[in-house]
Amino acid sequence: MVLPLLSPLGLGTAPLGGLYSPVADEEARRVIEAAWNHGVRFFDTAPMYGNGSAERRLGEVLRSKPRGTFILATKVGRLLRLPPVPQGEDAYYKGTPPERPVFDFSYDGVMRSLEESLVRLGLERIDILHIHDPDGHEGEAMAGAYKALDRLRAEGSIRAIGAGMNQWEMLERFADAGSFDCFLLAGRYTLLDQSAYASLLPTCERRGVQIIAGGVYNSGLLADPKPGAKFNYVDAPLELIKRAQRLADICRSHGVPLKAAAIQFPRYHPAVASVLTGARSVAELDENVAMWRKPIPAALWADLKSQGLIVGGAPTSPQLTA
Repeated sequence: MVLPLLSPLGLGTAPLGGLYSPVADEEARRVIEAAWNHGVRFFDTAPMYGNGSAERRLGEVLRSKPRGTFILATKVGRLLRLPPVPQGEDAYYKGTPPERPVFDFSYDGVMRSLEESLVRLGLERIDILHIHDPDGHEGEAMAGAYKALDRLRAEGSIRAIGAGMNQWEMLERFADAGSFDCFLLAGRYTLLDQSAYASLLPTCERRGVQIIAGGVYNSGLLADPKPGAKFNYVDAPLELIKRAQRLADICRSHGVPLKAAAIQFPRYHPAVASVLTGARSVAELDENVAMWRKPIPAALWADLKSQGLIVGGAPTSPQLTA
């Protein structure tokens, strides 16, 4: 295993950057400390999360921990810069600094991004660097960002390189074109959307690319399936709300919360090394951990498969331990 400290349950920090609503510094600190106390040793962040806020908040806590006891991932592809004209509140992140992300997947841009992330984090090194959402920038991502990450890994400046996306198709092309250690796959191998199952996951198994499963609640739809819930960061369409409600009904009939099935489902696939979950409060974090540890009867998975809500071959027996 490339990253032996990659804990089966990781903490993603987009919510701690103020995704959809602001989070106070002290509350963010409490969430990270609570995750640590629950045994989480894998932390994922990005410059884009809260326009630097998430990296700064995470670093403030992790600086107090022994550096060799956790895995830290951040991302490249966006530099934080002050816009020439103030832009007002960010469309997604609330209560953030005035800097805004600027796309830069160039070789030099990656090097600057790493330097700036280290300053915000206040740490001497990062373990995993992901190319962040290079949709529409595939060529530059491989010609520039990948070459920079490959060099940093060869020099020992970082331990692993990856790419994080909300789609699986480009990740599969990356797996064929480069030598990646891991991919952060958001929302495409979940209880609701298993589109990565047939092609990307087998490719990653063959090539030894570890999958970090993110977006397991599909932007909130699997946390609370009702009108107005988010899917892919926008309001979910009615047909997906109805599908999520069917999932919830079947889970309920087996005495299992939908959240428990959602957070645990990806963990069973042998390509998945870790499942990321986010929280904006200690209560949310504690609930996520409880859902992760909730016993789930085999009959629930069989029922979901028989009703066509899980692809038939998807593994549903434990691969990762708590």
